[in-house]
Amino acid sequence: MKAYTDLSMDELLALKNKLEAEYEDIKGKGLALDMSRGKPSKEQLDLAEGMLNIVKGSGDTDTLDGLDCRNYGGPIGIPEARQLMGDIAGVSAEHVIVHGNASLNIMFDTVARSFTHGVLGNTPWAKLDKVKFLCPVPGYDRHFGITEYFGVEMINVPMTEDGPDMDQVEKLVAEDESVKGIWCVPKYSNPQGYTYSDETVRRLADLKPAAVDFRIFWDNAYCVHHLYEEEENQSQILEILSECEKAGNPDMVYEFISTSKVSFAGAGISAVISSKANLEQIKLHMNYQTIGHDKLNQLRHVRFFKDMDGIKAHMMKHAKSVRPKFEAVEQVLKESLEGLNIGSWTCPKGGYFISFDAMEGCAKAIVAKAKEAGLVMTGAGATFPYGKDPKDSNIRIAPTLPTQEELALAAQIFVLSVKLVSIEKLLQLNHMNQG
Repeated sequence: MKAYTDLSMDELLALKNKLEAEYEDIKGKGLALDMSRGKPSKEQLDLAEGMLNIVKGSGDTDTLDGLDCRNYGGPIGIPEARQLMGDIAGVSAEHVIVHGNASLNIMFDTVARSFTHGVLGNTPWAKLDKVKFLCPVPGYDRHFGITEYFGVEMINVPMTEDGPDMDQVEKLVAEDESVKGIWCVPKYSNPQGYTYSDETVRRLADLKPAAVDFRIFWDNAYCVHHLYEEEENQSQILEILSECEKAGNPDMVYEFISTSKVSFAGAGISAVISSKANLEQIKLHMNYQTIGHDKLNQLRHVRFFKDMDGIKAHMMKHAKSVRPKFEAVEQVLKESLEGLNIGSWTCPKGGYFISFDAMEGCAKAIVAKAKEAGLVMTGAGATFPYGKDPKDSNIRIAPTLPTQEELALAAQIFVLSVKLVSIEKLLQLNHMNQG
C-alpha cells in the first residue's frame, strides 16, 4: 500500500469508510482491555509464588548474623539483602540501603529531604527562589509527577538512542545554578527502551555543574529486565557510582533499584545506592522517619533468589513470558503501519514499553479513539513534564499485562485508531491547503 501522505483526497475518503466499518465492528464487541501501565501479568507474578512460603516461622527468621527479622533492628536492611541488591547494581553492599516495596518512595523522600534539609549542608531547596530539573523526554511520568508536586521547573532534554542529549545537559548544568538534578532511566529507558552508551554515562559522571548540590537521579529500574539472553551478556551499562568517583564527583549520584517487576509488583524490595556521605545523610533522616522496613520480606527475597545467578535465571523466565508479547505487537505494527508514513516505533531489547510516535497533533486523538473501542492506554502527553507533549505525538505502549489473545485485539484496535486519526489529520491538512 502507498504511504497515506501520497494518497489523494478520494483515496483517503474511501479508505476512511472501509476502516470505520472495521472499527465499528470491533467496537461493538464491548471489549475492556488495559495497556495503560507497565504491570506484570498474572503469569509473571506466579513465577515468584514460592517466595510466599519460603520463611517457615519461628527458628527460620534469623539472618546470617543472628538478627531475628520479626523484631526491631537492621534499619538499613539485612546484610544479605544489601549484598543481593548491591550485586544487581554492580556495587558493594556498603553503598546500599534497602527500603520497602517501591523505589518511587525513596525518590520522593530524596527530593523532599532536599527541599526541607538541603543536600550535604547546602541551602534547603525550599529556601531557594527557583529549583530546576532536567527531564529527558519522552520519559517516565511518575518522575515528572514527583518534581511537579514540589513545584520544580522541569526542562525538556531530547532523548537519543544513546541517552539524553549530552551537549544540552552539559550546557544547562554548567550555566545555571538552579539546575539541581536530572532524571535518568539508563537501561531500557521508559518508554523508548534505549540504553545509555558508555560515552553518555562517562559524560554524566564528568559533569561540571554550577550547583554543588546537583544530583543525578539514576533510576535503574530495568537493569535486569532483558527480553533476550544475549542482551543479558552483551548489553551492560557502565556502573555510574564508580564512574562518578573516577571523575572526582563521588557524591553526585543517587541510584534507585527495586524488585517490583522481578518478584511481586506490590511486595518487592527496593534500595538506594550512593556514596558514603550521601548515605550518612539518608540514615540520619531515617532515624526520625522509620524503625526499619520489612525485614521478613527482605529475607524472603534472599532465600528465594539466593544470589545474582538466581536473579538472572528468574529473569529469563520473565523474558519467556514477556518476549512473545513484545514481538506480537511489533509484528502487528510492522505489518499494519510500515511504509504508511503515519508513525514510527521502537523495538526494545528489554524493559516494559514500546514507544510510538504518531503524526504531529494526533496522539491524544488516537488514545481517545482506542478508549472508545475498549482499549485503555497511558494518557497522551504523560511521557512529558506537566503532561504536555509539544508535538502531541508520543504514545507509550505497555504490552505485558494482557494475555496473548487480548493483546492481539488491543493491537488491532490501536492500529485502526492510528490509521483513522491519521487519515482525518491528512484530510484536514489537504482541506486547509486547498482553502
